Amino acid sequence: MSNDQEPVISVKNLTQRYGKGRIIYKDLSFDVPKGRILGLLGKNGTGKTTTINILMGYLRPQSGECRIFGESITEMKPETRARIALLIEGHVQYAFMTIEQIEKFYSKFYQKWNKDAYYELMRKLHVSPNQRISTMSCGQRSQVALGLILAQNADLLVLDDFSLGLDPGYRRLFVEYLQEFAKSEQKTLFMTSHIIQDLERLIDDCIMLDYGKILIQTPVDKLLKEFGRFTVKLDGDKKPELKEIPEIVNPSMIGNELEIYSFKPLNEVNQILTSRGINTATLTQTPMTLEDAFIGLTGKY
Repeated sequence: MSNDQEPVISVKNLTQRYGKGRIIYKDLSFDVPKGRILGLLGKNGTGKTTTINILMGYLRPQSGECRIFGESITEMKPETRARIALLIEGHVQYAFMTIEQIEKFYSKFYQKWNKDAYYELMRKLHVSPNQRISTMSCGQRSQVALGLILAQNADLLVLDDFSLGLDPGYRRLFVEYLQEFAKSEQKTLFMTSHIIQDLERLIDDCIMLDYGKILIQTPVDKLLKEFGRFTVKLDGDKKPELKEIPEIVNPSMIGNELEIYSFKPLNEVNQILTSRGINTATLTQTPMTLEDAFIGLTGKY
């Protein structure tokens, strides 16, 4: 495999536990191709931040192998680490500095520093170069942190809960700017967020984690095309037993309406339900968002 074809991130058979007790995940494997934007999704406690901490070298994997740019994360060269920019929950240090001062300060540490990426985002925020960070709102400070990450001009950006503290307007602004920046500069992004609507507008691929395993890794457009949400109104109070049917995911009742998810098309779902004695006259497939797909795969609770 050539360097251009080699995945930017490669994780093979990663296993991690809390002490000697609960397994966070076992035999976790995935690749992040060059130039793609990948979102890591999962409920609280499924190991999203743990995965990032392992990839960044803050935690040693208990078993398995993790490589970035072809190098083991435990033996990575300094020049390879310089190709990675990391944001963890978007906080800014040195709040006594101004917008301009903090840019000049950070620029001394990065050889490929791109101040235009930083100042373009600051212009979108309508803040003055002389404004002190301490006088800014929480959302504006988070945007400053994001601008400093982009200015590092790294080949791989790792963003953990990048939208923390941002209101809807700031989130939309940054998502649009980040998407344009990543595509025009051919950056690879690996990111998490609890606000799945933001990721849907931004990411190419998604990995969905459940407790202890990957549920799916796929392009977002493929997932939304092939995974469906179906509802049907039931006659009477009897609830059908559908949990043992592999083609049906997370069946639930909302009043007298049955809600199910499936990778099967409508006609095959109709056949499955009919074979269980369910009247499918009201069977409907409804449009899906990425959040709908996430809930469908992981369950509501």
